[in-house]
Amino acid sequence: MIPSQLSPALNRAHPSWRPILEQGLRAIAAADPAYLPALVASDYLPNDNRLFAAFSLPIDAVRTVLVGEGPYPRPESATGVCFMDGAVDALWSDKGLSTRVNRATSLRNFIKMLLVCEGMLSPGECTGEPVAEASRHARSPDSNMIQTLPEMQQSLHGHGFLLLNAALVYRPEVPPIKDARAWRPFLEVVLEALANRTGALPTLVLWGKVAELVAGLDDIGRFPRVVAEHPYNISFIANPAMHAFFRPLHLLRRRAASAPV
Repeated sequence: MIPSQLSPALNRAHPSWRPILEQGLRAIAAADPAYLPALVASDYLPNDNRLFAAFSLPIDAVRTVLVGEGPYPRPESATGVCFMDGAVDALWSDKGLSTRVNRATSLRNFIKMLLVCEGMLSPGECTGEPVAEASRHARSPDSNMIQTLPEMQQSLHGHGFLLLNAALVYRPEVPPIKDARAWRPFLEVVLEALANRTGALPTLVLWGKVAELVAGLDDIGRFPRVVAEHPYNISFIANPAMHAFFRPLHLLRRRAASAPV
């Protein structure tokens, strides 16, 4: 029931997730037997066997599940990890945010929201010179601020984030909402596994309309949740729920240790 073409991608996930991912794929196949064969025959993103790259942390290390909409529609950007644009490296420049960050609207607004959380920006003054001043501080020799997007991903993982998309794939010929619906049985299995493990339930952070599909899943009521508009909306920068959740994490600061907290 699971196409053999998916085995290399499954092998790249943390071993603690392997039986859960296989169960999730079987749930997709049970709901629509034609879906997975059609998927592996298509030119989908993320490529290079990164379909399950989000599942790099051990399941017991997950403290938060951030659910986005779907992969970036560009091979160099789609990493299989929610919100982590593979085309972006440096976060800062001498004029503010780096060129690649500024081109990635959602990432740009997310970083500005984090700068507000750090007290380095005001929600009402988050362009031009205030951003340039924050960047100069971040790049100063005595700064403890992260410098690259891979460092941000490491920071998120250090806080136990599972960075998951509602739809694990992007195909230009398929409406994203259709792929998201096809992956719902998979997400149900993932959430059930997290709900049934030992320890506290992780918090779900849900962004955007496609992520709201998660609200209809059977186990959703068992999880604490934080919901916001998608970060491509400029209003996200001033969202008080996002400030309350992310401010204590200090994601823009370098961490002394890499172990999840």
